[in-house]
Amino acid sequence: MRTIISCAFFLITSCYTPNRNCIPFHNGTFEFETIVNNALEKSRFIRNDTLEIEFYKGKVDSASIRWVNDCECVLTKLNPKSNQEKRPISMRILTTKKNSYTFEYSLVGDLKNTQRGTITKIK
Repeated sequence: MRTIISCAFFLITSCYTPNRNCIPFHNGTFEFETIVNNALEKSRFIRNDTLEIEFYKGKVDSASIRWVNDCECVLTKLNPKSNQEKRPISMRILTTKKNSYTFEYSLVGDLKNTQRGTITKIK
C-alpha cells in the first residue's frame, strides 16, 4: 500500500510545472525591489522586445535584450563603464502571476552566483 501511495505522489509531483506565461513581460514598465546594505532599493525600467532602459537613483542605463526563448533572455549593457559591466547577464523567468514574475539571473557563464528576485509590471 505504501508503495502505491509513494508512486502516486511521485507521478503527481513530477508532472507539476509552474505557471509561466512569459510573453506579457516582454514589453512594459516594471519595478524591481531588493535589499542592498540593509536598505530597500527600487529600480524602474521600461522594456520592449530589444531594449531595456533602467532608472535607478537618478541615473539612466540601457541594455540590449535578446530573447533566447519565451522565458529566457540575455541583457548586454549598451554603454558599459567597466569590464564587469561588459559581461552580459542571463535572466530566466521561473514563475509568473498576473502582474509579476519570479526570476533568476547571473552573469553569463557564472551559474554559481545565481540570484533570484521578483519583478512587478506596473504598466
